[in-house]
Amino acid sequence: MTGSDAAPRIDTSRPHPARVYDWWLGGKDNYPVDEELARRILALDSTAVRGARANRRFMHRAVRTVAEAGIRQFLDIGTGIPTEPNLHQVAQGVAAESKVVYADNDPIVLRHAQALLHGSAEGSTDYAHADVRDIDTLLARAAETLDLTRPVALSLVALTHYLGDEPDGDDIHGLVGKYVAALAPGSYLILSQVTPDLNPEAIAKAKAAFQASGTAFHPRSITEVYRFFEGLELLGPGVIPVTGWRPEAEDVAAQAEGVVPVYAGVARKN
Repeated sequence: MTGSDAAPRIDTSRPHPARVYDWWLGGKDNYPVDEELARRILALDSTAVRGARANRRFMHRAVRTVAEAGIRQFLDIGTGIPTEPNLHQVAQGVAAESKVVYADNDPIVLRHAQALLHGSAEGSTDYAHADVRDIDTLLARAAETLDLTRPVALSLVALTHYLGDEPDGDDIHGLVGKYVAALAPGSYLILSQVTPDLNPEAIAKAKAAFQASGTAFHPRSITEVYRFFEGLELLGPGVIPVTGWRPEAEDVAAQAEGVVPVYAGVARKN
């Protein structure tokens, strides 16, 4: 499932967040313009690589948590370039029959997803090339695989800080609210977001570097992050720095390396 007949053109003249993130994770699916921005931000914010890795581990823990709670459908928006283990491998490792749809608007993600994202025989793993801002199109494509009348885990990991707050623009809080409203009761929201609270000077410099490259970047306070979960039942320990969300041994070790300026949370729709 791709949502289009022709492969979109890959723009290598400007950095893309998914490819910058890929470079931080040690991937090879990025271009010089992405590496240049990734290195520049890393020079300003030494937590960037640590944060990218912490986000991945949080996704693993959160997906495993909701899968063990009985969720068998997953919609991952802003998936980025496939990096193992990916969400479908975690979910299907708990329950092989799990259905997963990845959605992203970067053509290079489309290309690699089609080649690399293969799920279990019992479940399904599909990819929708769509923009998070186009709710109707994205959900329609997701519904080709998922039954949206039944609970779904919506994963928005390291995505929301690339979208603005303006009511006549991205309106990210409104956007997340609309996605949650479209989900059946019993669904979950998995979300992580960069914050200035924990390292304000470095995050301010990183924001300036992103903006200078033409890439929007919107770090948010803990109050603003809590707004994403309004009306939902937060799982313990609530909204917390990402390495502290139900940490495993690797996360405890990572905490000793220093702060990761990212908040994370998981909540259930009742």
